[in-house]
Amino acid sequence: MSTPVPPIAHPGRYHFLDWVRILAFFVLIVYHVGMYYVSWGWHVKSPDAGHGPEPFMLLSSPWRLDLLFLVAGVASGCMLARIAPGRFLGQRSWRLLVPLLFGMLVVVPPQSYFEVVEKLGYDGGYGAFIRLYASGYHGFCKDGCLILPTWNHLWFVAYLWTYTLVLALLALALGRRFEGAMTRLASRAGPWLAGWKLILLPAAVLALARQLLIARFGETHALVGDWYLHAKYLPMFLFGALLARLPQVWARIEALRWRCLAQALGGWAVAVIWWALPDDAIGAGLMPWILPVMRCVYGLLAWSAILAACGFARRHLDRDGPARRYLTEAVFPVYILHQTLIVTLAHAFKPLHLAAGVEAIVLVVLTTVLSFAGFELVRRVSVLRPLFGLGALPRHPAARALTVADAA
Repeated sequence: MSTPVPPIAHPGRYHFLDWVRILAFFVLIVYHVGMYYVSWGWHVKSPDAGHGPEPFMLLSSPWRLDLLFLVAGVASGCMLARIAPGRFLGQRSWRLLVPLLFGMLVVVPPQSYFEVVEKLGYDGGYGAFIRLYASGYHGFCKDGCLILPTWNHLWFVAYLWTYTLVLALLALALGRRFEGAMTRLASRAGPWLAGWKLILLPAAVLALARQLLIARFGETHALVGDWYLHAKYLPMFLFGALLARLPQVWARIEALRWRCLAQALGGWAVAVIWWALPDDAIGAGLMPWILPVMRCVYGLLAWSAILAACGFARRHLDRDGPARRYLTEAVFPVYILHQTLIVTLAHAFKPLHLAAGVEAIVLVVLTTVLSFAGFELVRRVSVLRPLFGLGALPRHPAARALTVADAA
């Protein structure tokens, strides 16, 4: 029998989750460079695009965003324990909606411009395109029409603000009862979050969402009607807010890290084989039986990978320091900038006809360097900081101590 986990009303810092978030966003840079080379649809595509890199993309695609919403939920739980719900919503709205609007108007448009240049042969120039973009032009059509304006990779920010709003409205509705309700919920949930239950119960939620909704709704990133992704990401976010008050559960996650890593790798191997099978490899009579099993494997793979990432981070990265503080502040501006840099650089490199492997490495390095160069500029200019989700310029930089609660 597991030892009951006493909840805490005012959670402290989870430095290892800062590192999880930092590393997950760095993986995102590599992943989005990879999107240029795989057969899956994306804004621009390499002439060498094919199936080869796809198994490596599947190492992170099933779970990376679930993990980020979980970490964001922990951050929100920490903040709500310290400040009033109204102030919480105001702060998060300023940190999320301002960068989202700025990103849609300034950062994202080059992605759509190079997309219509490459896919539709548009030759009107960037100035003419921006006028069409700002007017909501819907005439760029090929196998569907490009929706303008768009948020592209910044969909994550829109979803995160929406889930923040849900949590804040819940706290506002309960008023002073919110703290007591969270404490009671944590007390009841604590004994369940141990051993096989900690692995299988959240995995079952992810598997059930995939089983019931993926075929009907797919993944749109359009916010409205994107029910499959909401059925995954909102529970992850709310579960993170609960875990913020159960610090001893992280020790249990740490203890499960090797088992979960093995499960995640095993699930990945099964998933790679599944997606590599020809369409006619499985008879129509067997598919209704095998498909639900594969969706359960996918859910278990995703949650096992999340537990392994958090467990290893708690074991090896649960520490503060200048690097953590710098990267915690840098990661959101870097995230805002990185995909536009990838698309722009990839388009610019096409005439060079670089070997795909060399080009991919150059794209990763240049995107990372230029993203951090952009952050170095943003962090020093007061007027730019809120446009990239940063707070006011501190008078004494040494006094700036970021926690996971500052994370987007």
